[in-house]
Amino acid sequence: MAVVDLHLHTTASDGRLTPTQLIGLAAERGLTTIAVTDHDSTEGLDEAFDAIKAHPQLRLIPGIELGTDSRSGEIHMLAYFVQYKDPGLKETLERFRVGRLERGRAMVEKLRATGIDIEWDRVQEIAGDGSVGRPHVALALVEKGYIKEPKDAFNKYIGRNDPGYVDREKLTPEESIGLIQGWGGAAVLAHPAQLPDLDDTLADLKGAGLVGMEVYYAQYSPETIQDLAELANKHGLLPCGGSDYHALGNSDECLPGTMGPPVEIVEQLHQLANGRG
Repeated sequence: MAVVDLHLHTTASDGRLTPTQLIGLAAERGLTTIAVTDHDSTEGLDEAFDAIKAHPQLRLIPGIELGTDSRSGEIHMLAYFVQYKDPGLKETLERFRVGRLERGRAMVEKLRATGIDIEWDRVQEIAGDGSVGRPHVALALVEKGYIKEPKDAFNKYIGRNDPGYVDREKLTPEESIGLIQGWGGAAVLAHPAQLPDLDDTLADLKGAGLVGMEVYYAQYSPETIQDLAELANKHGLLPCGGSDYHALGNSDECLPGTMGPPVEIVEQLHQLANGRG
């Protein structure tokens, strides 16, 4: 059990707990530092900071998870200690939010064309006020009985090479790092183990300003964590991580605090945010 979890999602994107509920769960599980990192959204942070007042032992880091595209495929970038009320940040994320909405509608249309009977209105209801993502489509597929668990959708219907997949506007990893730095944040590579040519990718992204990578990721084996720790050390990157908790209801979903980095990593991240290191 870790006391730091730097990868958590809420109903502001594709998580199923409100920010208040997530803060309560983190406190209940004895965490001391968490980061809310919703996809292309900071809309849950005000509520999270308000909720955390009832838990003075818990520290909240404002974060975001950005989707990017590279020659190696899709790469997700985590941003920590961002100035989340920055007008430029909000304008950029609003553009991504519109893109997510259009993508979600197009995915439903593609699935319906193949005989999969889900409704766009229902996907929007599931998403609520959150930024629409593929997990919302997955939950609609669960409701209709096409799959047992949300994760199954990514292996059959809405994964990158599946019949319902639709791309959307994304940054390059280097562009995302530049934006994160402009927002006063520290850029960290998310769940890197699946990336091909990871060693070369890390060298390139380090040159662009990457300061860390997820190592202590709850879904990784001890052997994978050890290999990633060695790579992080080789490239001078901070070993970060967390549970990537969404509360989606998958049988193997890891709870907040299942895995996380050492406490001292948090201060080092803070120092590196906006070049303060």
